[in-house]
Amino acid sequence: MTDTYKTIQAKTEATYRVKGSKFLSFAIPVQCVDEVKEILKNFRKQHSDANHVCYAYMLGFERSTWRTNDDGEPSGTAGKPILGQINSRELTDILVIVVRYFGGILLGTSGLISAYKESANEVLKQVEIIEKTKNEMIRICFAYEKMNEIMRVLRETNAQIISQSFDNECEMKLSVRLTSTEALINKLHKIAIVHPKP
Repeated sequence: MTDTYKTIQAKTEATYRVKGSKFLSFAIPVQCVDEVKEILKNFRKQHSDANHVCYAYMLGFERSTWRTNDDGEPSGTAGKPILGQINSRELTDILVIVVRYFGGILLGTSGLISAYKESANEVLKQVEIIEKTKNEMIRICFAYEKMNEIMRVLRETNAQIISQSFDNECEMKLSVRLTSTEALINKLHKIAIVHPKP
């Protein structure tokens, strides 16, 4: 089982021209559908004079949440080729928008598919692709005298402390790599009370 996935570091832009039409492409890191909707709303305002604002996005570690939109172009000629470029690089948590300014010459179905594919390819050639790990959150409670043991176990598994409180009973929220979670829980069970997914 793998717990890594590929996404992009930062927003990137590119321009592609064909037969007078100008295609502005943008690759943007995103976390959820609501964020995508907000970005698209702003893009449509910024490019209100554009003929089409087409896009595709892919979300989630499993790459199971996605959508394409042709925004008035013939069905399947814009969103699908954009998504194809995202898929060919196995990226997720990404939105690719291609804004078209019509140049007066019709491109035809195959010309449009090619133009949107190439526009997405241009921007994705320039992005910085990064690898992230799928993490799980767990909460642990333990007696203060167990602190040194707890810290030793956490160092061994590279668990990240998100928050902690020390009172009569100590509590920590941890972020743990998916592939390390089971081993960490097994080790901690002997010295702490573990609550998966707080």
